[in-house]
Amino acid sequence: MENSRPHDLAVLVYDKLRLTKQKFPLPELQVLDDFFDCLFFSSMCKEESDLIRVTVTFIDPSNPDPAPPKHIVPERWSCIAFEQPIAMNTKALAKLSKAADPASSSLAVYYDETGGLFIWGMIDQAMHYQNFLNYESDTGSEQPGLFQVSVSDIGTLHVLFDYELLATLKQNVLVKRYLDVLTIGPISKILRKNAEFLKVNLRDYIEKAHPKEQYTDWEDFLDGLWIQTFSRLLLKIQNYQHGGAILIADDSIDLDVKYRIHYERLTLSMVAHAKAAIDNFVSEHTIEGGMYAGKRSISKALYLKESESFYDKQGTADEIKGAINFIASQTCVDGVVLFNRNMVTNGFGAVLRSKKMPRKIYVSSTATATAKSLAAHDPRHYGTRHRSMIAYCWNHPTSLGLVISQDGEIRAFSKIEDKLIMWENIKTRQYLTDRSQNRKKQ
Repeated sequence: MENSRPHDLAVLVYDKLRLTKQKFPLPELQVLDDFFDCLFFSSMCKEESDLIRVTVTFIDPSNPDPAPPKHIVPERWSCIAFEQPIAMNTKALAKLSKAADPASSSLAVYYDETGGLFIWGMIDQAMHYQNFLNYESDTGSEQPGLFQVSVSDIGTLHVLFDYELLATLKQNVLVKRYLDVLTIGPISKILRKNAEFLKVNLRDYIEKAHPKEQYTDWEDFLDGLWIQTFSRLLLKIQNYQHGGAILIADDSIDLDVKYRIHYERLTLSMVAHAKAAIDNFVSEHTIEGGMYAGKRSISKALYLKESESFYDKQGTADEIKGAINFIASQTCVDGVVLFNRNMVTNGFGAVLRSKKMPRKIYVSSTATATAKSLAAHDPRHYGTRHRSMIAYCWNHPTSLGLVISQDGEIRAFSKIEDKLIMWENIKTRQYLTDRSQNRKKQ
């Protein structure tokens, strides 16, 4: 939605609050107008020569935690109030942003009886919420307040409700619909097919190590692990704010790979993590619902097996995180990071040599890329990195290319039948639930 203003974001949040937060006092539209105007203009300021990057939580100081969970985890967020509230304006936000790293904290903002906005404190422990958002933790504290807004760049505001990215305002463009291409549609089919290496390994492992388990009960978990890992890689590249590109291809034709490597640790760590997750689930299930149910003691061997699988699951999760970080940093070198179908990295700094361009590309407004959702565009209107990827994917129909811009925008390219399709505004946070967690609840 082009030619948008902070007011359009305010209306969207106002409507969302009316639908979902009826139990709590809700601000008038004018309050939200003032709130988003202030954030928008603050994003254009600098503090000590740096652009402002800050997260603001809209939260009531008289009742900051109206519905706490029954079990309070030690790392849960808390509010730290200032001795005196501070009027919310661009100058105050710029100054306080230096003390409120968005990765670890946020500023607490609310309004008074006249509608005046004020900053009344700070909220800590934000890294646990961020880790959950980025798939680096299985559990995460719930989001405090009515909603949160992150200022990430000039004129760029992101609004989050709980674990949902509601909308993003980028200068004068309001994005309120994100395409779930990683879980449905042609790109999802490509990724699930690529996960076959993982599935074959785990099918054999389940048959040998856990013959009572059904492989089909774990297939969704394996698909989810593969897609979540790919999502985490994209998120990590976004966080560098450098821009980059990923190419999944069958060979190295039309590629000049400057730094050739063979790095398969990401794939192997996913296999190891899936095995540990299955081992851990079976051990816990045996203790909780099997022959030891209701007993005060269990065998030493089973206890050691359950403990070992638990720590293996944690260790392999850390290994996946390390492999993701290793690969993501390679995108900071000019060129493309090259993967094969098994998510093995075969090099980085790759230059795409294909020259022949399609006369048109088709931008899809849906993940499934139905005929009605396609709009024709001239590929010459895009930058060099995008044009190179368009040309390569046009000439290599089985390939999948993704370009991440410096502002974090992700675009995906693939040739479907006789059309080069481009998807943008891609949803990278899926929150697919761990399969074993689902089964324990059943």
